[in-house]
Order: sequence, then structure tokens, then C-alpha cells
Amino acid sequence: MLALDIQHVRMNQRAANKAEALQCLVNILVEDQLVTPQYLEGLQAREQQSATYLGQGIAIPHGTPQSRQHILKTGVRLAHFPDGVIWDGENTIYLAIVIAAKSDEHLQVLQILTRALLNDISEQVKIADTQQQLIELLQAQPHSLALHENLIETHVLAEDLDDLLWHSAQCLKQQKMVETGFISALNPQHMIHLGENIWSISANQHVLSPAVSIVKAENTLQYQDKNLQTLICIASNEQLDLIQFNRLMDVLFDPNQQQQLHDQQDAHQIAQLIGAEIIPDWPTRTVILANAHGLHARPSSYLVNICKGLQGEIQVAVDQGQYVSAKSVTRLLSLGCKRGQKLTFIAEPETQAAVQLDQIIEAVKQGLGETVEPIDESNLVQVQQTPVLDFNNDQSDQQNKGIAASSGLAFGPAHVVKARTFQYDRYGHSLKSETEKLDIAIHSVKNSIRQYITKTDIDAIKQIFTAHLEMLEDPDLLQNVHKNLAQNLSAPAAWHEYIESAAKAQEALNDHLLAERAADLRDIGDRVLAVLCGVEEIKEPETPYILIKHDIGPSDVAKLNKDRVAGILTAVGGASAHSAIVARALAIPAVVGAGSSILQIKSHTTVLINGDNGEFVIEPEPNLIDQAIAERQRQQQIRYEAEAQCQHNAITIDGHQVEVAANIGKVQATQQAVERGAEAIGLLRTELVFMQHNSAPDEATQEAEYRIVMNTLAGRPLVVRTLDVGGDKPLPYLPIPEEENPFLGLRGIRLTLRKPELLHQQLTALLKAADDRPLRIMFPMIGRVEEWRSAKAILDDVRIQYPCKNLQVGIMIEVPAAALLAPILAKEVDFFSIGTNDLTQYTMAIDRGHPLLSAEADGLHPSVLLLIDQTVRAAHAHGKWVGICGELAADPKAVPILMGLGVDELSMSSTSIPLVKAQIRQLNYAQSQQLAQKALSCESAFDVRQLVG
Repeated sequence: MLALDIQHVRMNQRAANKAEALQCLVNILVEDQLVTPQYLEGLQAREQQSATYLGQGIAIPHGTPQSRQHILKTGVRLAHFPDGVIWDGENTIYLAIVIAAKSDEHLQVLQILTRALLNDISEQVKIADTQQQLIELLQAQPHSLALHENLIETHVLAEDLDDLLWHSAQCLKQQKMVETGFISALNPQHMIHLGENIWSISANQHVLSPAVSIVKAENTLQYQDKNLQTLICIASNEQLDLIQFNRLMDVLFDPNQQQQLHDQQDAHQIAQLIGAEIIPDWPTRTVILANAHGLHARPSSYLVNICKGLQGEIQVAVDQGQYVSAKSVTRLLSLGCKRGQKLTFIAEPETQAAVQLDQIIEAVKQGLGETVEPIDESNLVQVQQTPVLDFNNDQSDQQNKGIAASSGLAFGPAHVVKARTFQYDRYGHSLKSETEKLDIAIHSVKNSIRQYITKTDIDAIKQIFTAHLEMLEDPDLLQNVHKNLAQNLSAPAAWHEYIESAAKAQEALNDHLLAERAADLRDIGDRVLAVLCGVEEIKEPETPYILIKHDIGPSDVAKLNKDRVAGILTAVGGASAHSAIVARALAIPAVVGAGSSILQIKSHTTVLINGDNGEFVIEPEPNLIDQAIAERQRQQQIRYEAEAQCQHNAITIDGHQVEVAANIGKVQATQQAVERGAEAIGLLRTELVFMQHNSAPDEATQEAEYRIVMNTLAGRPLVVRTLDVGGDKPLPYLPIPEEENPFLGLRGIRLTLRKPELLHQQLTALLKAADDRPLRIMFPMIGRVEEWRSAKAILDDVRIQYPCKNLQVGIMIEVPAAALLAPILAKEVDFFSIGTNDLTQYTMAIDRGHPLLSAEADGLHPSVLLLIDQTVRAAHAHGKWVGICGELAADPKAVPILMGLGVDELSMSSTSIPLVKAQIRQLNYAQSQQLAQKALSCESAFDVRQLVG
């Protein structure tokens, strides 16, 4: 990520004009070995397209996309011109922030500058005489206080104080002033009675930007023997503008103003009364922003140039937020509008601006000077509507869809569990008593976790709870919490504040595995907090039910009673989350990512979910229930018969055999895989072996673990993936520098080739453990022939000392480049194993863990199938075999197509093996080949799935 750094500031630069200034900037970049001299052409071309003047005496020159070929290394440099340079014919700049970025990293610099430029710092920029002054000016966070009409809500239906607090926090959260956790920081014991049924409450935790919300109840409530109807909720932090805040307090404490506030029922009038920004009653138009990188500097400048020549004021807001002037670049940048968000324009009546409003909307649709892919607004509406649910072409009035997370059909009364709130004093009575409270709470939670570990037979659950125990015993965590206690915080405050800060720090690393660890932290954090605050766990119903929650933490799923939880439905989440994995392990049907509207389902309402396709129905007709019962019974019978025949080979009715293997992450899982019919281990994820240790396991430790697998397999082949960390699988004892996109960074073989001693040690342990038994070693994330040859050279070096007679060496096809190079690689490798999860992700450019898009990353998309087809053809041309070890291998719709394309081996979770083998025994290979060829000609994954039927 680009950053503004003192060492990158050049003071006292001189230039007679813009051309000389640009040459000066390129000279600086060349001197620091960031670009070649030809980068000057890119800076000049960019200025011809649109001047890079940002405002307040600052310009941000950067090259065009075509000039990126002249960038040697991404970086940013600052040049101070104390005499000034005329930049765009009318504005003088005193500071140029020149950017050399291979993509759109300059947007990060804009994010840093935007808030600083909301205040007038032009004079300070001009007279600055030290590097430190400039950096402090640019990184300063201006004092502010959001006070506007969109933060005022009247006629609120509230039964008690909790309802008012929730509405107050929601107002602030919807306007992105606070984040999750703010409501728990609102302590009713600290409320202040202002008079005339008006109370105020404040908090400074989880505040993104200072703001005030005003919520007025429809009916008067009672609180502490006084009337309560209007609640003033103040979110404050160090950026709070005290002058503006004190003015507001003067109004609120004035008895005359209080009476008017009490009498007034209109949000617009209340805003005028307290001096808040109001939404003028002006002509209005809305438009969805289509620019790929949002409303950044170039489209903002384009919009300003359109608007500033018009007589009359014109303002714009994002998604019902605060309005800003459309004639100010810095104000537009402060909106942070992204592609797909709605812009609302208002214009002063009977002015040029009002007359030209439609033309402005059209300019936004056309991209504001950028080439954009238009957004069909009608499609956006359809996305928000509920799609049609189809059980044998029957339909229901209530039709919804989420992401399929755990297969199976389930129905029952809804048990809706909403987030618990915790109330506690921020400050404690004494260090000793608060420490004792915390120790008792942690001890209680640890005991309950140990009980869960003892009771469960499922490895996935044991692993999660064991990790939770380790977190609770983490000395660093405990040390930081005790530091908070030493600051006189209460036990719950000390605990919650550190847990939340640690979770946020991990989320900020933009890494899916760490994001899941953040969820684990909050999971254990809430459990301890519940004990500290005396909040009891919500009791589950006595009869089978559908569990509905915003999200389900790992321990939530692990505690589920399989005999009572018929199915799971969540508002957020993806199919690869821990909760989904454990739900599959428990064989509980689950649909995730169904949207927040499901939390409005009334408890005890009958809900039917389909974990195979992500569909669910609220209050289904009786015939749908009957169909679901019949279908579930049919599936149960099929599974029973498949498990009884799981040791039989997977041979089609016309005599074609496919090897069916298991993917495992723990060596102890080998026995279960064999018992379920695995003919081999098609993927041993060795990184999970490494993750079980607090430090890198030595050669002897690894050898012992690999021997367990080989011994259990009793002559069956073992396919091992060498250490595959990075991306979504970090190792704490193998730190990787922070990467803007870890999935395109140091992953798999790219990392181990840079740590050759690590790879050499692992290969040695594998060859020593094999004892000439069938071992297949494959290297992950191969994208270039050079990588394969470098990894193979290390293995060849090990083989000199530890020969292995029954060894094959191959690569994983996870990167499209490897599939395209398959005709070359097939000459040298012994086999290919296709990791369809990553291959799909990289081919479709969709993050497979994305909560909204993951369902679109379908491995049956024709583009992915074409890569698989090319890989198989290349391998078979040289007599090599091909396996599939991604989730697609167990997809019933994919099995006939993969087999028809000629895939020799399918490797999957051991629980799926019996059903897949049973399915293959019902297929005709010749017909599958014809089906596969038709699939290659389809236009979409949906068409492929329809083709299979």
C-alpha cells in the first residue's frame, strides 16, 4: 500500500512552469529507481486528458495506464514548490504528490488526502518549511461533527429504552458514522435528563466519525420515574468539533428550544431548530454510479467542471447520506462513492442547475469521462427481490435464495436468534475485584469448552474448540487485557475492548483465514462477556427447528444438537466459512448469505430450506412440505445403499473405471477415508500438518506424521501437496510481508522456492516415510514452467540421497497459465491434479470467499471446463493421468461432465465418496462423453447445470 513518508519528501524545488515541474518530478522518480525517464510521457498525457490539480495548492500527477510499462517499482514522492507553479491555467500548486503505480494504488493516497482537504490547508501547504509539517498536514484528521437531517428520525415505534437505543445506533450506523459494537457502548446509567421528555446519551467506542442522531418516539416512555420521548445520541471521538458541539448543547439546554423540540414532530423542522444541515426541498434525480473505481479524482473533476459553470447550487449524496456540493472535488471525494451505489442529486429551483439536472445524470451514466460498463438499474432492483424457488416447478408466494452451504432438505418452525447486547460499567471498583471477575469468567468458559471437546466425536469441532482454548490461554491476549484493567477499566470493558481491537486488526489484513480467526476471537469474546455480564444463553426449542441468525460463529455450530436443529439459515456468510464446514460435518442442511431480511421472520413460522441449491421458502404450502419429506427420504435411502456399497469400485455401466480418492488435512483422517471407500488419498494438505504446530515441524516430526498416512493406506497411493501457505492460509511462524492482494502474492510454490530449505526438508521427510510405497508429490500454484523445473530440481537433489522406487511427481493446475501451458508441462510431469476451487477463482476473477459473489464462481462455467478439457487432452497425449481435487469433484452435476472429459481420478471429502461412487456406477461413459462435449459449447454455468438435468 502506498504511504506518505517523510523520507520521500523533497523540499525547495523550483520550476518556472508545469512542464519543468513534471520533468523535475520524473527526475526524482528516476533517481529513486521507481521509473524510467520515459514515464514523463505518461505524466504529460495524463495532464492533457485532465489536469491533476486536487485543490488547496496540491496536485497529484500520475501516468496513464499505457505508461505503466515504464514503472520499475510502485512508489510515491512529494515535491514542495515554495514559489508555486501554475498548474491548470488558473490554480497554483505548492505541493506535487507524484505517483508511480502499476495499478490504481493512487486511490489509496486520495483516501489519505480527502479528509485533510476538507479543511482549508492551502496556506499551511504554501509556507511549510519542513518535511514533517507537510506530512502532518496531509495526514491530519479535521475536527468534525455530523449533524444533518438524515440523522433525525421521528414517529418511532418504541416500547422501551432499548428500542430507542437501537434506532439511535441504527441511524448512525446506516450513515457510516459508527460501526458494529457502538450500541453495546451506550450505557443507560450515564444518560442525562435535559428536560421536557428529552434525554441524551453518548459513547466514544466504535465511532468512525463524530455525529449526533435524534430519535423521537411515537409515544412517551418512562425512564427513572421521568418521561422520555426524545433521545439525543452522541457518537464522539478525538475528531469531535467542540465548538460545534457546544453550540448544539446550548440549544438543547435552552428551555425555550427544549419546548419547541418537544412539540415538533417533523424531522426537517427539528433539523432547522438545532442548526443541522437540512435537505432542501429541491428538484431531485438519482443515478447508480457505474465507474469501476468509484467516484475518484478524475470523474470527480469531470463532474465539477460540468457543475461549476451552472448558475445555482447543486448537491449530491450517496445512499441517503449527507449532501455535499457537486462543485467541490474534495467534497465529492469525501463521499467515497463506489460502483453500484446510488447518487442523489438536488438542484436549486429555477436555476440553470435545476434545468441541467437530467444532463448531469446522463453524464454520470456515461462515466464522467471514463469508459464504463453500464449498470442496469432494473437488475439491481431484481437482485434485491427474492428469486423464484422451484421444487419440481412448484412456486410459493414467499420466494428466497441464499448460498448453498450444506446439502439436504429441512423444514420446521423458525427459531430466530438476534444478537445479544451486553451492558456494563466502563470503570471498575478495584483492580483486584475486576481481575478476579475476569479470571472466574475465563475459567468458566474454558471448562465449558473442554466439555464440548469431550462430548463431540467430530474432528472439525474438536479443532475449532481446541483453537479457542489456545486463544483463551494466549499470554499476549491476557497481558493486554490486564493492561486495560490497570487503567481502571471494568473486567467486561477491559476484555471487550481488547478483543474487538484485536479482531479489527486481523480483519484489516484483508485475509480470509485471518477474518475467520477474527470471528473466532469475537466468538470467545462474547462467551466470556456473557459470563461477566450475567447474560444467559438463549435456550433452544425442545422440538426440531430451523435456526436463523445473522451469522453463526464456530462455537454456535459446534454446540448444535443434531436431533433438534433441522437446518440453518443465516443472513451473511459464504460456503467456505468455518460454520459451513462444520454444518457439513454434522450433516445439517444449511443456507447462508440469505440477506438481513430473514431476521424479520417471526419465530415459529414454518421455513423450508434446500441446502443443495440455496433456496428456501417461508410458510410453504403443504404440498411443498410433502415433496420435501419424500425427497429427503429418497436421499436418505440412496445414502444408506451407497454406504453399504462404498468399498466397491466406481465402474460405469459400460465398463469405464474412475478412481475415487479422499482429500484430507489431518493424518488421523486417513482411516475414516479408507473406511468410506477411498481408493487413495488424492490430496494431503500438508499445510494443515504445519498449522498444528506452534513452530515449523522438523524433518523427524514430519516423517512420523507422513508414515501414519502411508501405514494406514496399506499400499494405496498417497498424493501429497507440498506446503501451500500464503493467501488465505498464513503460518504464524512463517511471516509474509503484508500484501495488497495475498491471493496474487507469495502463495504455494512461489513461497517455498524462496524458502528452499523448507521445501528440501519436507521432501526429505516424505521420501523417507514412503519406504518405496506409492507416493505422488505435487507442487501447488505452478504458473510458469520455470517454477516447475526449479521445484523438481530440489526434489531430484533429495532423491539422490533418499531414492524412492514408487514415486510420481506432478503439479496442481490452479492457475489458468498452467492449464494453457499443459501441452508443454505434460511432457515433463507424471500427472496433473486440478484444484478447481482456485482455478475457478482465478479464471472468473471472483474471490471464492466473497459473501456476495462466491455463488457466481461456479466451476461448471464453460471457461473453466475448457481449461480442464485442454489439460486432460494434453496429459493423455503423453500418457499421463489427471485428477480433480477441488470441491467440484463431489458435485453430482459435475461428476458426469468431468468423467466425460476424461478425468481419471476424483478426490473429495471422505463423506462424499460413497454417493459419488454410487452415482458413477449408474452412469454411461459414452453418454457422459457426449454430454461433456455439449457442455463445452454452453454459454454459462447455469446452462451447463440445466444440460445435466
